[in-house]
Amino acid sequence: MKEPLHTYETCIKPEWIDEYGHMNVAHYITVCDQATWGFWQFVNAGREMHQRHGHEYVVLETHVHYLDEVVEGDEVHVTTQLLSHDDKRFILFHRMWRTADGALSATNEVKGLAFNLPERRIEPFLAEVKDRMAKILEAHRMLEAPEQAGLGISLKKR
Repeated sequence: MKEPLHTYETCIKPEWIDEYGHMNVAHYITVCDQATWGFWQFVNAGREMHQRHGHEYVVLETHVHYLDEVVEGDEVHVTTQLLSHDDKRFILFHRMWRTADGALSATNEVKGLAFNLPERRIEPFLAEVKDRMAKILEAHRMLEAPEQAGLGISLKKR
């Protein structure tokens, strides 16, 4: 885990393409949401959803930077870095790469929250999930902080 986790890969689908001939902005989140799910599967060590008895997560906030367009048929993959977590929350940083040339196409920062689905309430992470996140964070602290992490929307040049 000395590198960001490889959490998702896909081919850009025709229905994701907009009037300008590239992937619509909404589908960058579609792809990165699948990467968030991939991360969640990883921290649950292979336990399927029905085995987790409703101890899941919800996304509270997401921020996307669109860096390079992707078009129909492009293969992309997402790497995920855990930036932070506490008893109930986590922050992930996804990078979406165009696989053919390695171009960084987008980044997506996500804040998630531990959630009990049957009870529809916030809860602490299960101990094994929190422990696994702590191990991932320990490894990911050695990685360079992403340039786009923690940035909001601004008119100032960066």
